[in-house]
Amino acid sequence: MRDGQAGGRGLRVRRGIAAALAAALLSATGAGAQDQGGFRGGDRPGAFDFYVLALSWSPTYCETAARPDQRQCAPGRDLGFVVHGLWPQYERGYPQNCSAVERAPTRQAMEIAGEVYPSEGLARYEWRKHGTCSGLDPAAYFRATREARAAVTIPEAFQGAGPDRRLAPIEIARLFVAANRGLRPDMMQVACARDALQEVRICLTKDLRGFTPCPDLARQNCRAREVTVGAAR
Repeated sequence: MRDGQAGGRGLRVRRGIAAALAAALLSATGAGAQDQGGFRGGDRPGAFDFYVLALSWSPTYCETAARPDQRQCAPGRDLGFVVHGLWPQYERGYPQNCSAVERAPTRQAMEIAGEVYPSEGLARYEWRKHGTCSGLDPAAYFRATREARAAVTIPEAFQGAGPDRRLAPIEIARLFVAANRGLRPDMMQVACARDALQEVRICLTKDLRGFTPCPDLARQNCRAREVTVGAAR
């Protein structure tokens, strides 16, 4: 009888330990989600800290993309910096694909997008991935992208056709700083790929009224001593 009682008590203890471990695991999982932004707004539209305007150097994209957009890369377009996207951003990380039910852009919205994006396919992709996190409808999001692009001056060194060049990433940043009043190196990122200039990403306030520091992004600057700035073709 005592053996049976002892066995029952042992079973209850083991069940209690298992329950405690399960509760601890559930708690840890919840904490992990919170650390990753799951409870900072997660992927809720409009819940972000600032915008990033990503300006892609088109010659690098056309040279290195596995399947480059034929319209953007058509001979004679001579594109330099083009809008890649306007990205809602957290202080650390970013939301994406925020709407389970996508609101397709209207024809009028796509007309606005056509003023700033190099291709319709890119504009639609950016709406799905990033625009749905802005809290705006498609037309308003594309207008915001247009406004953000208008707020950034492309340095003269990157305007017009010219030969391939080699520049230090810090020199590229300095050219943008000199061309844009209020912009500082800690408000932007120069990105490279395969030893070539890929993008310049400018951090803007959520209301798009000015530039804003983004140290986490700035720390990810290209580390190459020099990068190729391919000629527009």
